[in-house]
Amino acid sequence: MKKKIFALAAASLMAVSLAGCSSNSGETSAATEAATEAAGAEEAAPAEEAEAAPAEEVANKDKPLVWFNRQPSNSSTGELDMAALSFNEDTYYVGFNANQGAELQGQMIRDYIEANIDTIDRNGDGIIGYVLAIGDIGHNDSIARTRGVRSALGTAVDNNGNVNSDPIGTNTDGSATAVQDGTIEVNGKTYTIRELASQEMKNSAGATWDAATAGNAINTWSASFGDQIDVIASNNDGMGMSMFNAWSKDNKVPTFGYDANADAVAAIAEGYGGTISQHADVQAYLTLRVLRNALDGVDVDTGIGTADEAGNVLSSDVYEYNADERSYYALNVAVTADNYQEFTDSTKVYEPVSNQLDAAEHPTKKVWLDIYNAADNFLSSTYQPLLQNYDDLLNLEVEYIGGDGQTESNITNRLGNPSQYDAFAINMVKTDNAASYTALLSQ
Repeated sequence: MKKKIFALAAASLMAVSLAGCSSNSGETSAATEAATEAAGAEEAAPAEEAEAAPAEEVANKDKPLVWFNRQPSNSSTGELDMAALSFNEDTYYVGFNANQGAELQGQMIRDYIEANIDTIDRNGDGIIGYVLAIGDIGHNDSIARTRGVRSALGTAVDNNGNVNSDPIGTNTDGSATAVQDGTIEVNGKTYTIRELASQEMKNSAGATWDAATAGNAINTWSASFGDQIDVIASNNDGMGMSMFNAWSKDNKVPTFGYDANADAVAAIAEGYGGTISQHADVQAYLTLRVLRNALDGVDVDTGIGTADEAGNVLSSDVYEYNADERSYYALNVAVTADNYQEFTDSTKVYEPVSNQLDAAEHPTKKVWLDIYNAADNFLSSTYQPLLQNYDDLLNLEVEYIGGDGQTESNITNRLGNPSQYDAFAINMVKTDNAASYTALLSQ
């Protein structure tokens, strides 16, 4: 009934509007007649009525918002920024289970050491020495990965109830206080595991997770104590591959990264030790699907835990939702020599959520989305291509903004016209800086 009343009102307005625009009484009469017919029409064409309806004005502060890849949080304590995560009723975070993935990476490295114990101690000194490339000392994911490696290898030291994740510089004599020597017993023999060196890979301009810095670091470390390095661990594949190509490939030292980037997966055939898939295909889908659901005004679980009309649905073994944190987390998978061929195409959409949505039911909407660093290997070569595959499937017109990885203003300066967009997906430079974006959306 409400639709019929709206149709009558719209028809009357159409007739008045056309009458005011025309000087020909015949045309006016015809327009009035057409409007009357429209008013009396049955409710058999809801799509046409929807098209005739004026666009609803939505304040920027009320538009759907997804934080992704970098969870709003205190970079010193890791405490979540719940003000940012609950900015409005359609605000969520999409990432992956960092702790689960970190544990997997650490266990993957330990399993490799145990399986190759007869050959891994390159200088035969009874010490399995590893070096660690740390991405960003203030990033929760980086912290978790550092802790995961140290916990699995027995080199972790408690720091106020948490594993110390500080970089140690060099530690060839085992005297560092942020780590300790671990032990591993294989075939009745006990070996020492020692973190020989670690540092944050931050370049002179301030960009973290920097691959070039990691490549320089492994060249410096190998020149100083090369034959003591038996394993390389990296917080991501970008840094890991830089170290692999610069030194470890030629010296047959296994390198372990994180992200399952296509080049790292392919390199497993050449001696790269392994990596962790954080199910970027699931993350990218969730990033845009949560926005799509909010824009459609449907339950947020649609096409996620509950199948949509096209059949898209995710199983519980690839993601989890934490309602208290308003966060969706993809689950991780270890990628090694045993299964790497299953992960060679890192930009392929996830089959269970690869079905096209009907444009009539899900009309095109505009989304503003930024990548904190256009040069970030994982985000630029894996995550964004996946987003670009899903945006078509979900009928979203996405404007992609690439940052410099150093300053928030390099991104926020390009969010000067939020009223032009229906929704936002934000990837911050620093996890502390959510207010820089919400302030713009609140104006």
